[in-house]
Amino acid sequence: MEILEGARISWRNIREHKLRSTLTTLGVIIGVAAVITFVTLGASLQQDIIQTVAGGNAATMYVTAQSPGESQVPSLGGGGQVVFTQYDVDQIYQLDGVELAVPESGIAASSMSHNNSSVGRQWITVSSPGYFRVRNVTFVDGRPFRSNSREVVLNEPSTGMFGDNVTVGDNVSFTRAANGEVLNATVVGIVEPQDSGGVLGIEQGPEPRVYAPTDPYYARTAQSPNVRARQLVYGRILVMADSPSQVDAVQGRVYNYLGERSDAQQLKSQNYNFQVTTQDQIVSQITQLTDTFTAYITGIAVISLIVGSIGIANIMLVSVTERTREIGIMKAVGAQNRDVLQLFLVEAVMLGVLGSFIGALVGLLGGYLGAETIGLPLAFEPIWFAAAIVVGVIVGVFAGLYPAWDAAHTDPIDALRYE
Repeated sequence: MEILEGARISWRNIREHKLRSTLTTLGVIIGVAAVITFVTLGASLQQDIIQTVAGGNAATMYVTAQSPGESQVPSLGGGGQVVFTQYDVDQIYQLDGVELAVPESGIAASSMSHNNSSVGRQWITVSSPGYFRVRNVTFVDGRPFRSNSREVVLNEPSTGMFGDNVTVGDNVSFTRAANGEVLNATVVGIVEPQDSGGVLGIEQGPEPRVYAPTDPYYARTAQSPNVRARQLVYGRILVMADSPSQVDAVQGRVYNYLGERSDAQQLKSQNYNFQVTTQDQIVSQITQLTDTFTAYITGIAVISLIVGSIGIANIMLVSVTERTREIGIMKAVGAQNRDVLQLFLVEAVMLGVLGSFIGALVGLLGGYLGAETIGLPLAFEPIWFAAAIVVGVIVGVFAGLYPAWDAAHTDPIDALRYE
């Protein structure tokens, strides 16, 4: 029997039993749709976290002092122990291959005010003007703040948090949580939102952020062992190499400096270790984390595929029983075992491929709706459509193999007697 003829007969049988065929493929549809939905959401989540945490350019490194049990992915607020003095920032900036080195820490503000309107607790990120260049932040209006000036930069979400839009040139004030001191500032720049405050990047919108110069707002100091005087001390240093090709070399030089002659080496706790994390390392760590999460969820969804394959096997066995007399007639007129095997196997594969194709479309729709609901950028790879078809073929072959074999070995005499 020709394959096309066998396919025609199989398709005719599927169409004659529309309800049964639909219910049979439903398990495969649900399984494939669940897998693609979760994989799509996992990829979207991964992309969102990478954009959030690895917000700098390819030549950026993050220098922190972290405890052994602390996450190796740099946090957005600085993270780690506050041990890096201004001396350390200046020395790292002078290392060969370093284009820019800026500190990063923050001020906890109990409130922030503008035009007699106030909002609750805010975190003010403090750094030097080069921070925006290292973090690859885009200005939509204005300019970076200047050192030794009472100026701040807001991101776009923070411009509307007072009820009316804050613009460049407006005055704002914030109250230092530590001692209640009121600090005034002029807004000199508005930047695009970059950082995210949600858990694993899942949130309804970007978090308002305020950026200010270390001088005159930041006041945390420590005794510098090298300078033998009190200096500002920070939780993180952002380092930008001259080019991405020099990142590895600069990373090694920073590690050598920190371990040999830095203030931080003497100020940090003994159980804390230095971490100089590159963009590639951040992306790799995030990818491992989200891949594990996605694999776990997808593994649960695969159970639906197993259930779907069992459904196909079951309905094919029923089909063999119903068509016993037809099988006997086919063999009586010269059909070989391989012809009968092919007929039922093709039917099973058709059911599997049909279920996988519909499931892929449903899965893509589910991934899109899920990403839109959660607020994630949609990340979908077309290869999953091809994978879905392959899965359908595999499910059809394995589910239909035994029923097809059973049909092929039916005794024609017994089959003709079957009522």
